[in-house]
Amino acid sequence: MSYNPSEIEAKWQQKWDDEKAFEPDDGYERKKKYILSMFPFPSGRLHMGHVRNYAIGDAFARYYRKQNLNVLHPIGWDAFGMPAENAAIKHGRHPKEWTYSNIDYMRKELNTLGLSFSKTREFATCDVLYTKWEQEFIIKMFEQKLLYRESTTVNWCESCHTVLANEQVEEGCCWRCDNAVQLKEMPGYYLDIIKYADELLGDLKLLEGKWPSQVLTMQNNWIGKSQGLEFSFELSASSKEKLGGHFERYTVFTTRPDTIYGVTYSALAAEHPITKYLCDNALLDEEIVAKIGVIANMTERERAQADKEGYALGITVIHPLTGEEIPVWTANFVLASYGGGAVMAVPAHDERDFEFASKYALPVKRVISGGESLPYTLEGALIDSAAFTGLGNYESKAKIIGMFEEAGFGKGTTNYRLRNWGVSRQRYWGAPIPFVHCKHCGLVPERVENLPIALPEDVEITGEGNPLENHPTWKHCTCPVCGKEAIRETDTLDTFVQSSWYQFRYATHPNKWNTTGIDKEDANYWLGVDQYIGGIEHAILHLLYARFFTKVLRDLGYHNIDEPFENLLTQGMVLMDGAKMSKSKGNTVDPDALVEKYGADTARLFTLFAAPPAKELEWNDSAVEGAFRFIKRLYDRQAKVTQSTLPQIEQAALSKESKLARVKVYEALQKSSDVYEKSFSFNTLIAACMEALNALDKQDNALVWTEGMYIMLNLLEPIIPHVTTELSEVLFARKNLQRILEVKEEVFVQENFVYVVMIGGKKRVEIEMAASAAQEEVLAAAKEAGAKWLEGMTILKEVVVPGKLVNLAVKPN
Repeated sequence: MSYNPSEIEAKWQQKWDDEKAFEPDDGYERKKKYILSMFPFPSGRLHMGHVRNYAIGDAFARYYRKQNLNVLHPIGWDAFGMPAENAAIKHGRHPKEWTYSNIDYMRKELNTLGLSFSKTREFATCDVLYTKWEQEFIIKMFEQKLLYRESTTVNWCESCHTVLANEQVEEGCCWRCDNAVQLKEMPGYYLDIIKYADELLGDLKLLEGKWPSQVLTMQNNWIGKSQGLEFSFELSASSKEKLGGHFERYTVFTTRPDTIYGVTYSALAAEHPITKYLCDNALLDEEIVAKIGVIANMTERERAQADKEGYALGITVIHPLTGEEIPVWTANFVLASYGGGAVMAVPAHDERDFEFASKYALPVKRVISGGESLPYTLEGALIDSAAFTGLGNYESKAKIIGMFEEAGFGKGTTNYRLRNWGVSRQRYWGAPIPFVHCKHCGLVPERVENLPIALPEDVEITGEGNPLENHPTWKHCTCPVCGKEAIRETDTLDTFVQSSWYQFRYATHPNKWNTTGIDKEDANYWLGVDQYIGGIEHAILHLLYARFFTKVLRDLGYHNIDEPFENLLTQGMVLMDGAKMSKSKGNTVDPDALVEKYGADTARLFTLFAAPPAKELEWNDSAVEGAFRFIKRLYDRQAKVTQSTLPQIEQAALSKESKLARVKVYEALQKSSDVYEKSFSFNTLIAACMEALNALDKQDNALVWTEGMYIMLNLLEPIIPHVTTELSEVLFARKNLQRILEVKEEVFVQENFVYVVMIGGKKRVEIEMAASAAQEEVLAAAKEAGAKWLEGMTILKEVVVPGKLVNLAVKPN
């Protein structure tokens, strides 16, 4: 019977469903293993990146089930977000209908791949029940002052009358109407992630060796802890007068107090209150005001990529130690979100400050010795620094901070690059923020018993404005405190909120979903996730937010877990012709078509064989054909098996070819546990199985064939589960698909070794020697076999590597 993947795969997918083969135990008696791949957004179709991600996770899950562990391997849908609203505008479909129809289709696609997901724990983050518990968490965070509301700057499109996410701003313009985007002050909700900054930073040490070092470095840099000096620059008398007496001083933060005597100018952000006052009150030229306005409307990323730019503000401040007047500028490299939006500038010892000073001919004053050119940013002794002259600059930092604190000029403090997490979105398709605005009571949370606050379905989505704000009735409610008329909050939550706690929802038994968001006993048993799999692009935002949420929910009493993901594997992208697969580039491969032509096992085998999981995978049609041919050859060899149990084999009676075949089979077995538990280099295990099959083909002992198939089907089952399970059922009643077998060391005991003989640095011949042969015998045989290359030569050195190599260094007589 020829290999028919569609028939075999449909059969086993149905059988696994009937057997409920992939549901975890309800109890906690067995040792657990929680395998989780990042869940997909239901865009409508799977892509090859999904196939790769889920094939990796499925290989882990299937392997650990055979080790008799209690495996949780769930899947769900990250279902809120802008694409659903965009589809509603483009196709006239309701976001809910579009989302759930896509989920139905993509669920079928996942099923055709034979992925061993739990069916009972699937959910979508747009499910009303999921929203209910998320809203409860948000209310508790508000009560603990971890959530607050304040005005902030957002991207605003005046033409569309809506707020845009950063991703919707293309070269400073609205993605939809191409009009210029403005930055606008608007109220929004924030989670105080900075309260957890030190713990988030410190606990990265717990993940060393378990997460890619690149991800740990990225998170460390993103949190960006910096310790330094905070002090005030007092405005000069003339500047105070110019500013109408509204400002006396402003605060700056510096990580380089050792350079305080080298300050030659100060710079403010375009959004700083003093800068804004000067602009708003016509105290600067109109042209300069316009240019400052352009800077103020640039995102932080755009500013970082732009050339240094700034303008003199016509005011000065007094150096707190020297009493000198220092000019004040506004500069595009100063960010309102860091250090109060004001900096002291020391061009002699900072590359950015030096670049700006050089452009605008500002003074430069060296205060650290060393180096031939400026800026000098390394260690050295202080010069021209009053009482601190002669001290090493690093040594002086603490002393200078101490002097500021003693004099009451400033204080040592800590700053973070990390900003508090803005979770407000003026969009429809998201989880409503469960608060009410009451004229009498102010901002109050909804009563927990009134949750969930669900989205209205009778909305018109045009892309202009917030549909919730424009809805005629939904936002009108009664205050949960005083009972008077009130207005419901119309902002929805950032979709990163949903993906920050989904790992705990999976862990909670579905029969508890109606009564609790996270079951503490279940969470403490299953978490942390033993193996998390997803793209490197999630290194900062999702992974950082999930770590933050885990710590907050712990402190709110929902579980006792410190870190959500014990081990992280970031899989590489799937490329075609060196570029990431993309619909816009027209270089995609349709997984549905691939499965229809070759079968799911071929798709899985190719994605795991073509490259190690963490590396980029280059699409290769011939390699797909090769994967299909290997599976077909494996299937065809079932006729070689003559018994249904693992045979006992007399090693000594075997032929040389049969012994070598056993070596190759057991080498693959030896490799398997390391591959599945440590290295994740599935390609090397697959290659080892291919070598084993080749070696089996070169011998004809039926018992060796039976043993080889028994073991290889076990090793390959996590990778190509349909065909291996089919063959295991037919040949061994699936008894081979149990805990991995012990390696038989007798197989590796060799009676003879093949030596490569090198003469004069070149391979000349091979010799076969008894394993018991002494070194003198090996050398003698090598010289005899290589006699013609030794004629007219003097042997200078003889080296024997036991069991492998003879090397003879020679020179002409």
